[in-house]
Amino acid sequence: MNQTFSDAFMNTYHRLPVVFTKGSGAQLTDREGKSYLDFTAGIAVNCLGHNHPALVEAISSQAARLIHTSNYFLSDTSLAFAERLVQACRKAGMERVFLSNSGAEANEGAIKIARKYSQTKYGNGRHRIVSLKGSFHGRTLATLTATGQDRFHPDCFAPFVEGFLYVEPHDLAAMAKALDGTVAAVLMEPVQGESGIRPLDPTYVREVARLCTERDVLLMFDEVQSGMGRTGTFLASEHYGVPVDVVTLAKGLAGGVPVGAVLAGKKAADVLGVGDHGSTFGGNPLAAAAGLAVLNLVDTPDMLADISRKGERIMETVRRWQHPAIREVRGRGLMIGIDISTDAWPVLEKALSQGLLLLSAGQKTLRLLPPYIIKDEEIERGLAILKTVLDEVIR
Repeated sequence: MNQTFSDAFMNTYHRLPVVFTKGSGAQLTDREGKSYLDFTAGIAVNCLGHNHPALVEAISSQAARLIHTSNYFLSDTSLAFAERLVQACRKAGMERVFLSNSGAEANEGAIKIARKYSQTKYGNGRHRIVSLKGSFHGRTLATLTATGQDRFHPDCFAPFVEGFLYVEPHDLAAMAKALDGTVAAVLMEPVQGESGIRPLDPTYVREVARLCTERDVLLMFDEVQSGMGRTGTFLASEHYGVPVDVVTLAKGLAGGVPVGAVLAGKKAADVLGVGDHGSTFGGNPLAAAAGLAVLNLVDTPDMLADISRKGERIMETVRRWQHPAIREVRGRGLMIGIDISTDAWPVLEKALSQGLLLLSAGQKTLRLLPPYIIKDEEIERGLAILKTVLDEVIR
């Protein structure tokens, strides 16, 4: 199998040795017929699990009716999806949306909005974007540069895009100093994902929001991983109660069909004009149908409350173990990080051999992103496997 990967794919992923053929709910099946319990949801993408009936029906029906039109025209499904998405994000003050294909593209759109806003209002020299150390914002050159982790900035991709700077999370003095009149926007994840599932402190976020408002700097939240109900509110920004100018979404937005979104509030809603931005496939009818089905299921009080309940159950259970291999458990909703005393990758491999799919976030952090529809008994079974694996690791 590894040779097949070498022959067919560019060698860009450290893959685990399994090939899946089908899925149902929180279960996946490989080509040998072995079943696996999925605590990854495709890195927060399959929020409704695998082959959810409502999602399958929406995609199938739309595919039989209309798959794609260019964005020179509207489709009824794309229009309905955009209106429903803006409605779901009104608590954060969002008014308009641009639809793309991925989180990186959504963040590219956010960066363009910030730069044009500042250029139009203040002229040249106020274009820089501040992001946080430990952040992750995408793999395009601009979003890779915005990512505040040195390991994503190898010399082979240089020169990087000019105009980005980084501050330590929770260092308010450093943030205030950075906002020196050359900055157009602050881009932050309310819960940092790739660096270990690290929620930002509410007091810090409120102070950053105050500084942004005071200095007319756009506050932009990257909710590619934390949005769409993942933390128990539709947007993680709702936990903070601060005014946000731009929000980006992707991953779980269409339950597995590629789609991204950059949403803007009152200050930034009309920044982009005709010809400023575009996307051939963004928000096409097929993706929109999937997104609409996901929105109608996820954006409900019962679903969001259930996500919070399940997340608390997982974190409380793991903490009660008082396991010697576990250093810290943190997260919100079904976005959970577990720091361990050893490298995470061998744990992922051992868990896979026992029928459990896990993720890592950094060298020594396990990342749990189960689908929202996971059953309580599946949670218990998955955690039992995880405990057994950790017992084996520290022997």
